[in-house]
Amino acid sequence: MAESTEKTGDKKLSITTSKTLTLKPRGSETGVVRQSFSHGRTKSVVVEKVRSRTPGKAEAAPPPAAAPATPAKRPAAPGGKAAAAPSPAAPAPKPSGVVLHTLTDEERSRRAHALGDARLREAEERKIAEEDARIREQRAAVERAERAAAEARKREEDERRKHDEEVKHKADEVAKKRLGGEEAATTTTTTTVARPGVRPVVTPEEDDEAPRARRPGAGRPVLAPKPTRTVVQQKPRGRLTVVTAFKADEEPEHSVAAFKRRIQRRKKEMVAEPKEKLVREVTIPEVITIQELANRMAEPARSVIAILMKQGQMMKITDSIDADTAQLIAEELGHTVKRVAESDVEEGLFDVADDPEALEPRPPVVTVMGHVDHGKTSLLDTIRSTEVAAGEAGGITQHIGAYQVTSPSGSKITFIDTPGHAAFTAMRARGARVTDVVVLVVAADDGVMPQTVEAINHAKAAKAPMIVAINKIDKPDAKPERVRTELLQHEIQVESLGGDVLDVEVSATKKINLDKLLEAIGLQSELLDLKANPARPAEGTVIEAKLDRGRGPVATVLVQRGTLRTGDIVVAGAEWGRARALVSDTGLPVSSAGPSTPVEVLGFAGTPDAGDRLAVVHSESRAREVTDYRARQKREKTAARASGMRGSLEQMMAQVKTSGRKEFPLVIKADVQGSNEAIAGALEKLGTDEVAARILHSGVGGITESDIRLAETSNAAIIGFNVRANKEAREAAERAGIEIRYYNIIYNLVDDVKQAMSGLLAPSVRETLLGNALILEIFKVSKVGSIAGCRVTDGTVERGANVRLLRDNVVIHEGKLSQLKRFKDDVREVSAGQECGMAFENYQDMKVGDVIECYRSETVQRSL
Repeated sequence: MAESTEKTGDKKLSITTSKTLTLKPRGSETGVVRQSFSHGRTKSVVVEKVRSRTPGKAEAAPPPAAAPATPAKRPAAPGGKAAAAPSPAAPAPKPSGVVLHTLTDEERSRRAHALGDARLREAEERKIAEEDARIREQRAAVERAERAAAEARKREEDERRKHDEEVKHKADEVAKKRLGGEEAATTTTTTTVARPGVRPVVTPEEDDEAPRARRPGAGRPVLAPKPTRTVVQQKPRGRLTVVTAFKADEEPEHSVAAFKRRIQRRKKEMVAEPKEKLVREVTIPEVITIQELANRMAEPARSVIAILMKQGQMMKITDSIDADTAQLIAEELGHTVKRVAESDVEEGLFDVADDPEALEPRPPVVTVMGHVDHGKTSLLDTIRSTEVAAGEAGGITQHIGAYQVTSPSGSKITFIDTPGHAAFTAMRARGARVTDVVVLVVAADDGVMPQTVEAINHAKAAKAPMIVAINKIDKPDAKPERVRTELLQHEIQVESLGGDVLDVEVSATKKINLDKLLEAIGLQSELLDLKANPARPAEGTVIEAKLDRGRGPVATVLVQRGTLRTGDIVVAGAEWGRARALVSDTGLPVSSAGPSTPVEVLGFAGTPDAGDRLAVVHSESRAREVTDYRARQKREKTAARASGMRGSLEQMMAQVKTSGRKEFPLVIKADVQGSNEAIAGALEKLGTDEVAARILHSGVGGITESDIRLAETSNAAIIGFNVRANKEAREAAERAGIEIRYYNIIYNLVDDVKQAMSGLLAPSVRETLLGNALILEIFKVSKVGSIAGCRVTDGTVERGANVRLLRDNVVIHEGKLSQLKRFKDDVREVSAGQECGMAFENYQDMKVGDVIECYRSETVQRSL
């Protein structure tokens, strides 16, 4: 708080300031407003009014001259306010103590520059304002035109409605005239009774219709006051926009779309014609859900459910019904039905007839078959100049392979090499189905063997011509004539013995007569006249399939018809995919494969089964439809096999016979699908009525953690054939204590599993007869019981041995000897011809003439 004093005459003036000193802008006026509140409360508020500054005037005015001196302050008023009393002669207010200097050239230039910028901004803002005004004017014009058009349409609608009402009114009047004037008069005429002193009140219509019916002297009728409409001011709704601001004073009106909808509703009400029911052709499979059936008929699902409820079936929309019930429902709703089977999805996939003019010659497919270790793969290696046999484990072929070679004549021949071991029966059968010619390899020093006979049967079942290749003729003990003679026992008569079967004596190691073998194959293929159409979608057979770690599922396919190209959508069994790459038998990538060409196909979503037929389809939806059906069929077969469904009487007896047998659980992983199939078949043959191998899971590829978890939960053994477990699987197996067995020869695998299964067999009890004794006398001994006096007729009788008591050759008791005495002395055994005394454990009913049979029981471990 500051205080200043100044003496003026005899009085002492004081100035007291209790507020914060502030600078007030020029051109502002300050006032005090007093506010009143309830309960007599008031409040003073200082209000400052700032006058707007006109741009351009202050800058244009010349600067005022500097005041020579600051005027003295006048004494303050008693109320604390300064009393300002300027001299009336002064035309302008005095300056408030601020000294203004003359502006420099730099300040003038800055002010001029600022003034120019301000004028430019003003001009730009003026242009923007003019553009906005023009746009608003255009919008207003468009809106006015739309409103005018809407009003015109509304007027036309009112006129049309008025015209319709007039026509309707005239029609009603004509109808009333026809009905009779009396009824019209009674219904339309109203009488009014005037009371004295009261003027009648009539409506304007009555006043206009009967002006002449008034009686003379009557007063003028009083018209009823018209009701006044009160217009309620509605609050504006919605956001405030430019359009709503311009339309604030206008009356709300309906949009053009609302007007069109109203017209359409009226037309529908006026023209209420019943719609004609659409009759559809409904495709019904063997099983269909209620929802799907309703969608195909374009009917509501509640209609289908209502029909089922009438039939006494309470079902939901997701329930399935059979084809017969669906057909009855569709026919009741007025639709036509087309019955299809679920297997129809495979129609047109295979065996489509070719145009005979488009057929071209193709290479023959030759399958090499025979007994194990008769030289099939070595013969092919010599022809192909490779060493496939050296790479096979144990020197035996355990995979099916397909190769293409060029004969000396220049023609191509496709060879399929099959395993000869007994476990690979399915592989040999698969090779025989896709072949044109079968080459039966028989060793000259070994003759016809069991798998040779099996190969002959496969060739006969496939109805393929046969060529006999008698191999190993370079050995000293080779006897080709013996081979020809043994073949006669199986109805194979070679040309040298007057038959029609070609035979060639060859040696794979010495390369003897290989050209004659190829010549015989070419001659046989010419007789068959093999042709195919390469200009069509490919069809073929999966020879082998495996899961490669770097390439994914790989299928070895023999193309039989058409041409397989990279990018084709292929279906094989329950798997489909796009052919990402094609690899020839030499390991080189190719872009296409024609008929009778073996290739490896990459791009399947999963590993197909060996023996599946392959086909090219036009779209992914078609491929997905076919594979879904096949996968469903596969699941149903597996479930039926696992649940043990009742079948024929033989199946029921087999189930009863094997109901109590033990199982040896296994998890098998192999390198290719064919080996997996061969292992499963070989282990299945090991089963007996007491024990059998149960394969929980078999697949292609390495052993994974999921396999370990499955083996852990089911207490199963894990077998890997030509595959290994990854690091995570090995660690999981070590933690769970599960042993993983690796094999590369199928003999060893089958032998180990057979030995392990033998351990599950219950041991057998073997009886060894020791001797017989005849009871001659029965002695009763106190505290001991009955003792039989016997003579040993043959063999020996031992104490503690098992005995049987026979009476008239019927066993009446089995037990053990408790005592064996001779002349009151206990002995260990009694020989034939000697007499002794015997006592049984817990048995006393013995008679003279009974025979005692003494034997020893031994437990023997069984094996398969």
